[in-house]
Amino acid sequence: MVELAGIIILGILAQWVAWKFKIPAILPLILIGLLVGPIASEFLSADGNKWIEPVWNGQKGLFPGESLFYFVSLAISIILFEGGLTLKLSEVKNVGPVITKLITLGSAVTFFGAAIAVYYIFNLSWEISFLFSGLIIVTGPTVITPILRNIPLKKDIAAVLKWEGILIDPIGALVAVLVFEFISVGGGHTFTKTALIEFGKIVLFGTTFGFTFASGLIFAMKKKLIPHYLLNVFVLASVLGVFVLSDTFAHESGLLAVVVMGMVLGNSNLPQLKELLYFKESLSVLLISILFILLSANINIKDLLLIYNWQTLLLFASVVFIIRPLGVFLSTINSTLKFNEKLFISWVGPRGIVAAGIASLFGLKLAKEGIAGAEYITPLVFMIVLGTVLLNATTARFISKITGVFLKKSEGILIIGASEASRVIAKYFNKIGKQVVLIDTNKENINKANKLGIEALNVDIYSDELVDNIELNNIGYLIALTGNTGINKYAIEKFKNQFGENGAYRISAQSEVHENDTSLKNEIFSCTNNFLSLSEVARTNPTIHELEVETKEEYIKFINKVKNDEKVIPLFIKSSKNQLNIISENNNNIDTGSTIVYLGRKINDE
Repeated sequence: MVELAGIIILGILAQWVAWKFKIPAILPLILIGLLVGPIASEFLSADGNKWIEPVWNGQKGLFPGESLFYFVSLAISIILFEGGLTLKLSEVKNVGPVITKLITLGSAVTFFGAAIAVYYIFNLSWEISFLFSGLIIVTGPTVITPILRNIPLKKDIAAVLKWEGILIDPIGALVAVLVFEFISVGGGHTFTKTALIEFGKIVLFGTTFGFTFASGLIFAMKKKLIPHYLLNVFVLASVLGVFVLSDTFAHESGLLAVVVMGMVLGNSNLPQLKELLYFKESLSVLLISILFILLSANINIKDLLLIYNWQTLLLFASVVFIIRPLGVFLSTINSTLKFNEKLFISWVGPRGIVAAGIASLFGLKLAKEGIAGAEYITPLVFMIVLGTVLLNATTARFISKITGVFLKKSEGILIIGASEASRVIAKYFNKIGKQVVLIDTNKENINKANKLGIEALNVDIYSDELVDNIELNNIGYLIALTGNTGINKYAIEKFKNQFGENGAYRISAQSEVHENDTSLKNEIFSCTNNFLSLSEVARTNPTIHELEVETKEEYIKFINKVKNDEKVIPLFIKSSKNQLNIISENNNNIDTGSTIVYLGRKINDE
């Protein structure tokens, strides 16, 4: 009982530490697992036993016999299902050919390159070498996201790394499963016709069961056959059932089945999908915490001593400095990415839970079957996982500055509210080459913005979706333009530090218009207009104009001229360097080439 409670407590504590210090949770989780496992048994425990013993002599411990295998398998199935839920096909289509090449050509480079490296460096069999290389294909989003969240990058770089991590997880898992099946069926020596048949059965049953049961769940949810209070646990039971059933028909096909099941559900546009995602995300966090501590604790000192040599460093260096860059540069030939951007993407390739979990599962199984070299799988993969996470977490920010991809100043603009006025302003930002993102809970407004080519997200600002969105790293301006003053004030208070480094503004309430409150001068978007007047001008005259001014006197003359004009609203001062300043500020930086940007009817220059 104490061990079970301790794993959960230590796991959640590690997650909190990771959040507090902005590092991937895998790092403290593995270190805790090693501390309470092999390190405790060798250096800290008086009787030489581990503080947490997952399996002891194959029969005793928390998971005696085959229990650990079963738990790891079921936990990974839930984690992969949650990953499948996040794969939106509409978004995949827009990420470009670079992503497609990274998860195909890049995966192939890693698969063959790492296999050749470990074969010659450790003198392992080709079967075990390819199993190792299949396992380290994956670069999980649970590892990459915390790293990228703390580094302001161009949107396309962040998107490439994020989507590679999401899409490559099931690919790496599938490759590892197929190689494992080849080894198991072929006896570790020959690839027979039987192995090829099993290969096909995995794909057939995995995709069939995943698609069929996902379609059944969608039908049941649309027909409201499942009560709301049972929805999350019913889906959880379905995932476990599909995993076990598919695995019964074709050994090791369950992982593919749950990924397909997640993808089908994730692209169904069900109203319950967000709630399902939140539940599965929380469950995945708990399972990842338990798994990493368990799997790390299950490693023995003799396993670690197997890789305590110079060959390990050589293998690690080969994976990080040769194989990963080779895969990235081959995959980005003829792309719009610059050399320094390719270099940074090459550097960021940490491995995650799927690699570690499946490695432990397959390594233990093959070692038990007496396959030569199987004992190297778990420690070698854990070395790659821990090494890449530690390397990237500590150096990614520094490398981003050296390679020149670190954004010293974020120029993107986030607008809360996607009303007609917001869409008109956003369209202008796009026209002058500024990144702009609209946020709204109104799907109709989002759809209208998307039809105009404006990036818009259906997000509730009271959730943490914006905080966790690494593609918003380039946002430096925050403007709240909803008709609800409470929402506007909340948005500024919650997000100004993250998205408003260059300025955070909100449209004023009716009661604040014409108020001479100096404490608001740096927060109010327009001191003379509120949401209603802005919306009315956007409805009757949805056009933004520019008027060049060279002196502050000309600027003041224009402001006085339109002060009482209900059909014109001044918005920004645009400098000759294309920098924007809100009209409500004390505009002392008027210079030659400055431009007043205003909404409404066109004003003559006189």
